[in-house]
Amino acid sequence: MDLGQTERLKPILAAVKAMVTDEIAPLDAAFLAEVDKGHRWTFTDRQTEILEGLKAAAKARDLWNFWDTFRDGPKLNTVEYAYLAEEMGKSHLAAEVFNCNAPDTGNMEVFARYGTEAMKKEWLAPLMAGDIRSAYLMTEPDVASSDATNISMRCEIDGDHYVLNGEKWWATGAGDPRCAVYIVMVHTGGDEKHRQHSMIVVPADTPGITKLRAMEVFGHDDAPHGHMHFRFENVRVPAENMLVGEGAGFQIAQGRLGPGRIHHCMRAIGQAEYALEAMCKRSVSRKAFGKPLAQLGENFDLIAKARMDIEQARLLCLKAAWMMDQGDKKAAAPWISQIKVVAPQVALNVTDLAIQMHGAAGVSQDTTLARQWTHLRTLRLADGPDAVHRRQVARAELAHYMPGQKTS
Repeated sequence: MDLGQTERLKPILAAVKAMVTDEIAPLDAAFLAEVDKGHRWTFTDRQTEILEGLKAAAKARDLWNFWDTFRDGPKLNTVEYAYLAEEMGKSHLAAEVFNCNAPDTGNMEVFARYGTEAMKKEWLAPLMAGDIRSAYLMTEPDVASSDATNISMRCEIDGDHYVLNGEKWWATGAGDPRCAVYIVMVHTGGDEKHRQHSMIVVPADTPGITKLRAMEVFGHDDAPHGHMHFRFENVRVPAENMLVGEGAGFQIAQGRLGPGRIHHCMRAIGQAEYALEAMCKRSVSRKAFGKPLAQLGENFDLIAKARMDIEQARLLCLKAAWMMDQGDKKAAAPWISQIKVVAPQVALNVTDLAIQMHGAAGVSQDTTLARQWTHLRTLRLADGPDAVHRRQVARAELAHYMPGQKTS
């Protein structure tokens, strides 16, 4: 089991790290300072200039679409991608600059694997080029969506169209003015529990879709880049927009969510590293009671524990990535669930320690730590809450001792 950096990866990783450190991260603050300016649902000219300029530079250097096994350049495996994603986690803008941002990577995977040639031309090509954004609509306000069998948005055939009715929320990025297409999990019915749901492609400008509100995260409204709450009222979608066919929703979801979950975890490792660096710099540069902060209280031990926790989380993340590369989705699933619990918790804990080390500055707009904390706390719910993933890990573990029996 090789979890190290390959010779193929090393020059790519060096280029990504340099661009993140020297070009992207220094512009994060300028980009975020523009969020509250101008029209709530559009980018300011300065934001567009920053983002599109960086994307053009990345594309020109072929630092683009690393997640994609279909890319023209070197095709990276999941372990190799993990190292790149960690670097992307150290900057607010980096994932999008390299066209490796959620939820687009998952949606591009869906179009590439399950889409028709028409879908690939209309949606996949501009997504791969970074010209548009997309959203994935699964979670609903009135059901416990962590159990996806509860998804209830009605999708009924009517001639050569499907008609959708219901509500979706926490649609990440759907408020973005470039968001042009949604992939929507719907209920199409049937007797078999895991064949009752389907996925359908819905253009964002389809009549009958109402944006009810932007969802706030800990009181913060990140429009237009955050999460949306939608109502669908008699939304008519051509029947050919159904992916694979009725009842294939779970098949597609598992193919989409597995990689997406681990990509989040890889970036969380990078965020943990960023927080630890900020914590260490603060601890040796500030004094209280005549000593550097590092030498006060248990700060020495906390820094050591943070380092050890990050190293353990990284190794688990790489092991999960390696399991995915073996091609057995069932065998990889418990490892993905393990890191989906561990990585956000470790990164969240280290970020919290960094905030504490910074005092009041840590919760202010003068650092990115508060924003990072809210993202990581939300990540413990996104793509399945901790309890659901712990359940999957326990079921896989108990299966060794209860052969032939179903674990609850």
